[in-house]
Order: sequence, then structure tokens, then C-alpha cells
Amino acid sequence: MDLPQPSALHRTARGLALRAGAGRSQRGRIAAISMIRSLRELVQRGTELGPARIAVVQGFDPDVLESLVEAERTGLANGILVGDPARIEAAARAAGYELGPDSVVAAPDESSAIREAITLVKEGRADSIMKGKVTTANLIRGVLDRETGLRAGRLLSQVIAFEVPGIPRLMLMTDAAVNIAPTLAEKADICRNAIEVAHALGIEHPNVALLTALEFVNPMMPATVDAAALAQMNRRGQISGAYLEGPIALDAPLSRFAAERKSIDSPVVEATDIFVPPDIEAANILFRAIIYFAHGSCGGMIVGARVPLIVLSRAEPAETKVHSIALSVVLAHHRAAVGSP
Repeated sequence: MDLPQPSALHRTARGLALRAGAGRSQRGRIAAISMIRSLRELVQRGTELGPARIAVVQGFDPDVLESLVEAERTGLANGILVGDPARIEAAARAAGYELGPDSVVAAPDESSAIREAITLVKEGRADSIMKGKVTTANLIRGVLDRETGLRAGRLLSQVIAFEVPGIPRLMLMTDAAVNIAPTLAEKADICRNAIEVAHALGIEHPNVALLTALEFVNPMMPATVDAAALAQMNRRGQISGAYLEGPIALDAPLSRFAAERKSIDSPVVEATDIFVPPDIEAANILFRAIIYFAHGSCGGMIVGARVPLIVLSRAEPAETKVHSIALSVVLAHHRAAVGSP
């Protein structure tokens, strides 16, 4: 069968880059885009930039197919389902997903499906990879393979875009899924990845809160030492494109009252764009609290590879998957426009 043709995403990105050329600043940055302030605006922006092509590994997951029905209906993205054709066709019928002539790429097993999806990206025929009925660890291992993977010389980390009632803007948090106990150097890369996503969302100079249990450096609490070092790296230009504050507890970024009582005067107070907990446990707990306590909504992806990876929990609803697809489209477009690897 003929493989899917390159998507409109990169053609659109190239056009944007050419149009923006005259608007570049003296530092060579593309003229600022309007800030995306909600998940609804995120999906709208992704739809304007799409449709992207998403390679779904083991593409017979009914929840993923449900999200693709909506993504294709709105023009956000088209799926390329990689895996056993018979299982894909059966799952597509059950989900009401209409298969096109180039919708399926045959692969007999999980390892083959991962390799085929990576090949689609390398040949410019897919803009991102989405997890279907595949083991997350195996997918990540395939992406990181030094010979055949999609390494980009950067750490992989998860970035979640979320909104909660009462705060009229989109925020980011990282990393609740990939890096278990990141080192100082890894935390720096985690911050850089999230800053790139913030820029893609039109947040020109994001405020980053390096979360810990308190605002003072305590050698008995290594997270506070790391946060202070990251903030200093930011001041010295080692981490750029944002303002980093830390160590800082969660109350001060969210409440001016708390910040004033603690004598904290910082740009992040009631204006934090990126929340960075110290490890995967704290990040995962914060993420669940956002969703279940604060009734938030979100979309997320893994960044740091050559293309975004949409890797979500089975517990995430189809709406979250659509938000995640939109986030990947916006980031892929941003990277193509600025020439990022």
C-alpha cells in the first residue's frame, strides 16, 4: 500500500516562518503569537494548524479511536493506525471510526509497530506518535534507541497543560510520568522542555515555580538545594527564556496573601505559568489533585524526542486525549516554524 503523504502541518509551519521573517526581533526570534489561554483555545489553534498526522502504535485501542473520531471530525488530526490490520478494523468498526485507504500500516507485533511508527516520522509522514495498546516502557525504549530511534539530544520529560476553575489561563506542570528522581542536570532539562512548550503556547517569558516544602535552602532537604541552584542557573543564563523562582512552596505562587505573609516578592506570585515539583511522586500527586480535587482539565505529552509523544493513562477520558493531540500539533508547528530539532 502507499504510505500516507506528508501532512499539511509542516507546509503551514514553513509558510508561517516565511511570513514571520520580516517580523523577527534582533535576537532572531519569530514574531510573538497570541497567547493560548484555555484548552478550548488550544484545540481551536490546533485545528487551525492541522490536520496533523498521528502514528498510533498498536492502533486498536478503543479509547484512542474514540478521540481520533473527534480529532478527524474537527480537522485537528488524522490517524495512521499501526498494527494488526484485522484487530484495527474490528476496533474501528466498534468505535465508529472510518478507515481511509491510507489509514492502516500493517505490523505483526508490538516491536514491529513501534519501528513502523518511528519510520513514518523519519520519512516525514507523521508529525507525532501516540500510544495505543502498547507498553509505555517499550515505546519509550524504541524512541530512545541509539540506532533506530528518535533521539534529539535532549532528556525526555512529560509536560501537562491544564486549567482549573477560577484561574482564567492555561498553566503547565512537569514531570509526572517519566523521570523518577531527576538529578540537578535533569531538572534543568525538564525546565527547558516545559519552557519550549510554554513558548509554543504564546507565553513569551513564562514564570516557573520550583516547588518544594518551604522557601529556604535546607541541606537536609535536597530539593531545596536543587531549586536554588536552578534559580541561579536561570539568573546566569544557563536556563533561558523564562523566570525561575525557587525554592518555593505551593501556596506562595497561588496566593498573594500567603506570599506577603512570607515576605516573598516574586513575579511568580499569582502568575505562575509552569509548576515544577521535585520528583515524579510529588508531580503525580499534584496532577491528580488538580484533576480530582480542583476539577481541572488537561492535556499532556512527552517532549524531548524529535516529535511529541502522546502517552496517556488508560484512566484519561477521550477529551483529555483530544487536548493532548492539540498540544502536540501546536508544539510540532512551533518547532517547525523556529527550526528547532
